[in-house]
Amino acid sequence: MNSPVKHTVAGKPVPLVDGIEKVTGKAIFTADMETTDCLIGRILRSPVSHGRIIRLDTTQAARLEGVVAIVTGEDCPQTYGVIPVAMNEYPMAREKVRYRGEPLAAVAAVDVKTAEMAIDLITVEIEELPGCYTPRESRAPDAPQLHDNKHGNLDRDVHHKFGDVDAGFAEADLVCEETFSCAEVNHAQMEPHAALADYDPERGRLTLHSVTQVPFYVHLTLAQCLEMDTANIRVIKPFVGGGFGARTETLNFEIITALLARKAGGKIMMKLSREESFLTHRGRPETEVILKIGLTQSGKITAIECETTQSGGAYAGYGLVTILYAGALLHGIYDVANVKYDGYRVYTNTPPCGAMRGHGTVDVRHAFECLLDRMANKLELDPFAVRRSNLIKAPTFTANELMINSYGLDECLDKVEKASGWQTRKNSLKPGHGLGMACSHYVSGAAKPVHWTGEPHAVVSMKLDFDGSITVLTGASDIGQGSSTIVAQAAAEVLGIDLSRIRVIANDSAITPKDNGSYSSRVTFMVGNAAIEAAQAMRKKLITAAAKKLEVHPDEIDCEGETFFVSGSSQSELSFHDVAIAALAQEGTINVKGTFSTPVEAQGGKQRGGAVGSTMGFSYAAQVVEVKVDVDTGQIKIEKVWSALDCGFAINPLAVEGQIEGSVWMGMGQAMSERTHFIDGMHTHANFLEYGFPTIMESPHIDVQIVESIDPLGPFGAKEAGEGALSGFPPALVNAVADAIGLEANFLPLTPDRVLEALIKFRRSARRREAIA
Repeated sequence: MNSPVKHTVAGKPVPLVDGIEKVTGKAIFTADMETTDCLIGRILRSPVSHGRIIRLDTTQAARLEGVVAIVTGEDCPQTYGVIPVAMNEYPMAREKVRYRGEPLAAVAAVDVKTAEMAIDLITVEIEELPGCYTPRESRAPDAPQLHDNKHGNLDRDVHHKFGDVDAGFAEADLVCEETFSCAEVNHAQMEPHAALADYDPERGRLTLHSVTQVPFYVHLTLAQCLEMDTANIRVIKPFVGGGFGARTETLNFEIITALLARKAGGKIMMKLSREESFLTHRGRPETEVILKIGLTQSGKITAIECETTQSGGAYAGYGLVTILYAGALLHGIYDVANVKYDGYRVYTNTPPCGAMRGHGTVDVRHAFECLLDRMANKLELDPFAVRRSNLIKAPTFTANELMINSYGLDECLDKVEKASGWQTRKNSLKPGHGLGMACSHYVSGAAKPVHWTGEPHAVVSMKLDFDGSITVLTGASDIGQGSSTIVAQAAAEVLGIDLSRIRVIANDSAITPKDNGSYSSRVTFMVGNAAIEAAQAMRKKLITAAAKKLEVHPDEIDCEGETFFVSGSSQSELSFHDVAIAALAQEGTINVKGTFSTPVEAQGGKQRGGAVGSTMGFSYAAQVVEVKVDVDTGQIKIEKVWSALDCGFAINPLAVEGQIEGSVWMGMGQAMSERTHFIDGMHTHANFLEYGFPTIMESPHIDVQIVESIDPLGPFGAKEAGEGALSGFPPALVNAVADAIGLEANFLPLTPDRVLEALIKFRRSARRREAIA
């Protein structure tokens, strides 16, 4: 849908519709819903990272006064997982444990003290087995097998080749290959995990409140694991304190809480500690990228060869999709015809990894933008010029058949180059100061969902009743990104009414229509389009009613500022209230709906896994980062960041700015400090005191620039805005450090100790080169 010439609500910076509740503390999160009739749930976790369960005895725990229910792996023989072809995880371990902290059993008791005492009374005997904690260990010939049906501990391998890669490298004037390592990182969302399950034994019905981003997938998984009819399950998402991908699949504690509720025949509150939330994290996997690029003297990329190995943890989860994304989005940002990708997702005896903001693409994009910069320097080319030599001309399809209809990267480059003063400042900064740049992109929703049913990707219902308000019903999860506000703005824009007349009700499976969830930045594009279609249907009914009352043809009626009038006439007009009453008089409460389905041509190539990476539109971003590096301490200070994002059309510029800033902050954490670390499978800093994410004290000034390329399929031309800017920050930082002190780091994060260690090696190497010369 092309952007209208004029907007009254869309395109305006408005506060989020749920903002007041959040800033005043009135918002009710899952953990706030505990009532006096709630039993308290607690989980017993494995003390070892790999072992065979010999004995699990709950007898003493069951005898403890106040214990109402206990469940173990025997209570759920069903495996689950987000990908239908890769479900190999139990809610609680059966026969074997595969990571330290894996659930073994759970109890429900009258209070916290009793629940924790009961956990201590459960007897566990485990025959410990050797553990594999890195892909290298897991793929060794004599490595113990985590899963009997996965030889070599290989969860998934992917091999794609497009064009003539060998000929591409032969055409290049410079070919370089380097290896990059990126640490595993955690989402570190503000709200720890929690679930509230209420089972009605008389009716055989289950209601679950949870922190999820994907209520629909949770609904399906509960039905599968509890062997219940989906009609007897209700899933409700209250306010959520951050997701970032941590909650884009059903998590074990949600199923465990439901199992306890059914066994107890009542209500269970399960609150995970911060440490437990770190163990149940599904974060970005530790990744090694071996990257080779061919470049001509003019800066044209002739070929790419990439091998990616991800440490996926103990179970499949999103692993298949993650390793596919890493290769698929080598395409879509630059015009490259010759690409070879080999990806390996490897099982390890650590908590399972999964989706995290920029799913699967961040580490490979980091490696690519770093190596491209280094090659530009060797050829004495400006990094901006190299990117401009490889811009895509839209509309087009990539070598792996990804559809591109809009492309604003050129304008993003122009904006940050000018704003940062790149051309005048790049080689004139003080010693220890540097500028670096990088580009990135991301999908506006996956063109094919995880659970393919043939249904529309998004459905929005809209209701007009006697009170004159418009109620919008959506299953889309607002997890802080502002999706409910986007839906409200879309409805108000099409209907020509004030935003205050719109009420959005979201995420209750008994009330709202099904939605696939908040992941892969799909909500603005898909749900936004569905909201527009619903509003158009409502507008048609209102215009018909106005025309009847004014005794003219509907084509003669226009609506603006909550006033319906005959086009070209200032005499005949009706208020929205009058028209609403007239429309209701004809048919009573008015209900309409809108849907969105992805066009077939957007659904990717025919190669195996070709649907992953497919989308209706890509966002594009360019960033410049300015740093100051202390060579004596290894400390890096971010002086300023310039970030430009092509979001198609900013339906809410205020929200878009916030999403870009959030992307920069999260990228800064991964680049400078964040790293999960295990010793023999035990997480060593599973808390906010020791896990090093940046705070407002470390935040630099971020200059945000919005680019609007107007996508022909997007709602008012909009695309995603929440993930595209993230993966550009780490390489821009590393490139800035190289500009400042000459150190070309091939690792993340750049903590002071690692920077100092790399500097020592760099200086030794430089001295050796000088001695040889």
